[in-house]
Amino acid sequence: MKTVTIALALIFSVAMTAQQVEPKIEKNGNDLKGTYFHENGIIAQTGFFRDGKLHGEWKMFDESGKKIAMGEYVNGKKAGKWFFWEGEALKEVDYTNNKIANVTTWNNGKTVAINK
Repeated sequence: MKTVTIALALIFSVAMTAQQVEPKIEKNGNDLKGTYFHENGIIAQTGFFRDGKLHGEWKMFDESGKKIAMGEYVNGKKAGKWFFWEGEALKEVDYTNNKIANVTTWNNGKTVAINK
């Protein structure tokens, strides 16, 4: 669990601090929509802010544009189910009170059934 927490923190912090391309911030009702970019111009993250805190759905992408993470913030805290894609594996991470409550790993690389 500790490894997952560290990996998730690294994904988010690297994308936020390695920013070379100016982010795009747009007004969206009472919220602000933030779009952050990789150095190559591809979207790195997109999501919303409310009252200066991360709020609502956030999506993260690798440098080729492939989605690598998706989840929701409520008033700056991770909430509910987050999904992290790593190769053929999908990690489903449940957050309660901004802490990891459960991690389920799904692997798409295994054959489940063969139809002949």
